[in-house]
Amino acid sequence: MNRSIAVFLGSAFETSIPEKLNLEQTTVETEWGRQEVYETRNQSERKAYVLVRHGVPHRLLPNQINYRAQSAALKKLGCGALLINSSVGVLDPDLPLYKPMLVTDLMMPENRLPDGSTCTMFPEPSESQGHLLIKEGLFSRELNRQLADRHETIYLDNEGVNFVYAGGPRSKTPAENRMWAQLGGQVNSMTLAPEVVLANELEIPCAALVVGAKYSVPGIETPQREGIAESLVQAREATEKILIDFIEHGEPVPFANQIYRY
Repeated sequence: MNRSIAVFLGSAFETSIPEKLNLEQTTVETEWGRQEVYETRNQSERKAYVLVRHGVPHRLLPNQINYRAQSAALKKLGCGALLINSSVGVLDPDLPLYKPMLVTDLMMPENRLPDGSTCTMFPEPSESQGHLLIKEGLFSRELNRQLADRHETIYLDNEGVNFVYAGGPRSKTPAENRMWAQLGGQVNSMTLAPEVVLANELEIPCAALVVGAKYSVPGIETPQREGIAESLVQAREATEKILIDFIEHGEPVPFANQIYRY
């Protein structure tokens, strides 16, 4: 089993965690391009890596992110557990705002990257290619349990939180948000899903920690509506301790899905 762990940070983070943990920036060369990562070691000498999704400083729109390079870099670094962070819109009025939630399922019907290509690490024939057979789910139950057991503040409902991938860079219309809610979607954002799918194809177990910054369905009021900057600050404050704890103490877990190769 691979021995390192990694975290993807979203728009709420740029430099706060790298600065607090004194992480060192490095570059990983992949067949999909260069990927900047931050590296640290915890007391057990288990390596940990941090990827800042939109770059430092924030410069990449969701459709400009090189998702394949990110995943390939993690595979090259021996990642055995990946925690993905994202601020989300909430489609279910029963879910809380500004409370960390673990995602348990995903809706991405077209399975495409922002450039329109298929969301896969295998766009061309290769020896490593195969079908991702989803046996447990795209989100690792063992990794979710590891996180929930360490943090009472995390929301992990028995029914799960169903994530909707709504690609950017534009926000969604009221009609689109109503549609996703009627189909069973509970939270949505412009990223996260490609990262989870590609990591699973590379046999990297994933968890996703999300925070709702607003209610996205028409007719559901968001209490004390804030600007985007203020919302991101609140999202960071809700998740930062959990993410730092995972970087320092998280452990790899077995991959429970399967890559079927002929």
